Amino acid sequence: MNLTLHWSDWLAMFGHFMTLSLLSVGGAITTAPDMHRYLVDRQHWLTDPQFNASVAIAQAAPGPNVLFVALMGWHVGLNAGGPLLGLFGVLVTMLGIMLPSTTLTYLAASWGHRNRNLRGVRAFKQGMAPIVIALLIATGWILASASVSSLKNWPVMLLTAVTAFIVWRTRLHLLWLLGTGALLGWFGFV
Repeated sequence: MNLTLHWSDWLAMFGHFMTLSLLSVGGAITTAPDMHRYLVDRQHWLTDPQFNASVAIAQAAPGPNVLFVALMGWHVGLNAGGPLLGLFGVLVTMLGIMLPSTTLTYLAASWGHRNRNLRGVRAFKQGMAPIVIALLIATGWILASASVSSLKNWPVMLLTAVTAFIVWRTRLHLLWLLGTGALLGWFGFV
């Protein structure tokens, strides 16, 4: 596929990805349908197989799942003229998807830190703490339920309870607990 992209096209793609950045509350993958609409259906800068390959390769690769955005930019650049434009496409799409949300997060975190003594900020933090803890417990429960299906795995359940108690009642660094768990697993105790 050979494309001819002008600076206005690159700028439009950058602006589109900046807009998507502010909508990607659940991560960049939540905006993939609109990326498809823009890149494949409307602009015809990517084919369906290129779009699908970008998502599949990035999801299969280690690292953040936002890498599929870089692959889409790479494919657009390759279609527009080769590897150099491929790198430019990566730069355009990644800056577009990362810049607004990163800036907004930084500014909100800075404001929250500067105003940490305000009643509203303290109330927000105190209100969020139980939600975060509940989500972590739910995640741990789902992950543990896959391996602890009966009482025959009582050592794992005991280790989990002891670890939770240690985390709750002491200031012992978590890496010591992870290392201890790894050693116990290596020697076959759990």
